[in-house]
Amino acid sequence: MKRKFAVLTSGGDAPGMNAAIRSIVRVACSMGHEVWGVHRGYQGLLAGDFRPMGPRDVSQILEKGGTVLRTARSQDFRTEVGLLMATAALERQGVDTLFAIGGDGTLRGCEELGKHWGGQILALPGTIDNDLWGTDFTIGFDTAVNTALGAIEKIRDTADSHERFFLVEVMGRHAGFIALEVAITCGAEDFLVPEVPFDLKTLCDKLHEGKALGKTGSMLVVAEGAYPGGVHALALEMAKLNGDEFRICVLGHVQRGGSPTAADRLLATRLGAYAVEAALAGERGKMIGESAGRPVLVDLVQTFTQKKLLDPWTIRMAPCLSLAGAP
Repeated sequence: MKRKFAVLTSGGDAPGMNAAIRSIVRVACSMGHEVWGVHRGYQGLLAGDFRPMGPRDVSQILEKGGTVLRTARSQDFRTEVGLLMATAALERQGVDTLFAIGGDGTLRGCEELGKHWGGQILALPGTIDNDLWGTDFTIGFDTAVNTALGAIEKIRDTADSHERFFLVEVMGRHAGFIALEVAITCGAEDFLVPEVPFDLKTLCDKLHEGKALGKTGSMLVVAEGAYPGGVHALALEMAKLNGDEFRICVLGHVQRGGSPTAADRLLATRLGAYAVEAALAGERGKMIGESAGRPVLVDLVQTFTQKKLLDPWTIRMAPCLSLAGAP
């Protein structure tokens, strides 16, 4: 029986979202089903902004950053009235299954919508933060890490030339996945993340030790939620402790943009195809993820009530890789 699918992207954009949209559209259409795109996320859903999507509509979007469906944050959708409006819009359109691509807030929205609408809801993890429980990686994380890494390698040139300490802030208000991976791959002296406690005096001493051992420039990678007041407050406090000047670079939204890496394109494509298969198999109320290279179905509630942890072995190993940590 011919099915009618709808797909939307919500919350913060992530490189690879377009690859997931393309995969859903092409796989579903190849099986004879109908796909509609919802523009501007949940806000567009409330407005009934559905547009038909066929295989040609998703040509040449694989390599593009952002999302061709656009995205928006909707306060109205958080209300009972908004959820009823979204339900009515889906029913008017005759949608059987809604695919939502996004992060924590998007998946929470899916769970709430499922309490009002009787159709299938399946979510794909699209967030650069990589903080959704139940999947090894989220769409956009690998690209964000590589974008931050490229920027830091340029900053390193200046740090070495002027023999300066640099504090580089990366995204991660509640999770330090980007900061940890970037710090390891750029050879930073240390990293600060919300999940791991630290002592500022010990950190300052470590940076000085590195300089004494011949480091011409030092880099500290800081997740945006690691210190109250952010990286600027952190720099002031560190300067008080030892009198050094700490230069600051906030990478900000540059981490969300750009063409997705091969890893993100492949992950998003696989998750999109998995999602269509899961829908046809009758699954609902699940996030489609990957674990150890295999598809997994995770209850929506678990994705945001369970805490995804940083790898403890990587955290333990990191100091051994820094010159300041050498004997």
